[in-house]
Amino acid sequence: MRILVAGLPEKTKNYVEALHATGMEAVVGLDLKEAGRMNGLILPGGADIDPARYGQALCGSRGIDPELDQAQFAALACFLQMRKPILGICKGHQIINVHFGGSLIQDMKNKERHRAEPDDQVHLTHVTADCWLAGLYGTDFSVNSAHHQSVDRPGDGLFVIQKSDDGVIEALSHPDLPILSLQWHPERMCRRHRRKDTVDGMAVFQYFGELCRMQE
Repeated sequence: MRILVAGLPEKTKNYVEALHATGMEAVVGLDLKEAGRMNGLILPGGADIDPARYGQALCGSRGIDPELDQAQFAALACFLQMRKPILGICKGHQIINVHFGGSLIQDMKNKERHRAEPDDQVHLTHVTADCWLAGLYGTDFSVNSAHHQSVDRPGDGLFVIQKSDDGVIEALSHPDLPILSLQWHPERMCRRHRRKDTVDGMAVFQYFGELCRMQE
């Protein structure tokens, strides 16, 4: 199975390692010419999305790369049209939300435990009992965080399935499309990055792989 990781090679090594560990081939890049031969898409973490995309003026966003945004939003639209599995992580989670018409909090000034840079912080989260995350980890478990933005208004058709203790939206799902959308970083909670104070992020990549195999 071949998975497109829509990002820059120097920023996606942990995703590539996790995919390889589950038997999937990672194709890193932004070229969609071979998208039809891919089994799924990963939208990785990164800098902030241009707030103009969700109708706001610049107010706390940083590191914006309009060309990268354009390529990643195009990749998302392409794989949605093909109805192939999509895993969005951190910025990828936010891209999914914005694509569906949602908005972001540009700077979480009062959420200090999520604003961990460069090191991850760990916190407890709660998920809905009938979602895919509960099937992997149960309804209460700890994850990492390293972000200063978060989902504000969920996009059309997206449902909140996970929140932190302080109300940050940690995961979204769609009832009809194979979308896995996470604010946290499972690629930094597995393999050589496995940590004792969180769940094992490898289960996310294994579940994603199962979704991709179902599309073959």
